[in-house]
Amino acid sequence: MLQEDRYQRLRDLLANFQRLSTERIASDLGVSRETVRRDVMALEATGELRRVHGGVVATAPEPEAPIGERIKVRLAEKRSIARAAARLLRPGQTLFLDAGSTVSALAEELASLSGLTVITNSFDVAMKLVATDARRHEVILLGGRPVADIGATYGEQTVAEIHRHHADAALLSPVSLHAVHGATSYEHREAEVARAMVACSKRRVMLADHGKLGQASRVGWCAVNDIDQIVTDGRARRMPALEALREGGCDILIA
Repeated sequence: MLQEDRYQRLRDLLANFQRLSTERIASDLGVSRETVRRDVMALEATGELRRVHGGVVATAPEPEAPIGERIKVRLAEKRSIARAAARLLRPGQTLFLDAGSTVSALAEELASLSGLTVITNSFDVAMKLVATDARRHEVILLGGRPVADIGATYGEQTVAEIHRHHADAALLSPVSLHAVHGATSYEHREAEVARAMVACSKRRVMLADHGKLGQASRVGWCAVNDIDQIVTDGRARRMPALEALREGGCDILIA
């Protein structure tokens, strides 16, 4: 069983049982106790579980603030990142945009451009792109289960629709970026959508302000070596976390 498959199986077990013994994990995954130890340590580092005597317990996710609140945090940095990211785009391109707060700022920049095909699960992104002139871009809002506090669609239908498209680039806004754990999110449903967008794009661009660098959230969805470019703000310039990402092979654009 591949490492990521083991991680997902362990997540599924914890979702059902909340607490697991080391013996149960080793038996279910068909691996040694040493492999279990390494896998558990890796998932504990991202906050997905907690080690206890004889096994592990699931950790309750800290709820993410609604999009309307998140967009206000480091707003100046997000706007500068959005302007820099918009300059990377050309008419005729097909893009995936997720429901991140920095991507919402990017939608405001794109509203004044034209000629793009934008595929998104975000209500906010879709509405910003069609509010002034629906003819500027072709906007495709992905179906699925609507989640009010995030303002986006998620679930199996959303992921299936993503796989019907092949984009020139995915511009995504992770909760955090780490040189070891890559791009991560709070929730599995957000990670599933982002992971699918990454898989169906030629180029993967992460929009992340300095506060997200060097951090790791609960669920990983894009390894560092699969990230083509990171767009961040000037305050990240001297951060060791940024240099670690650069050493991991990421092209860095300072807004």
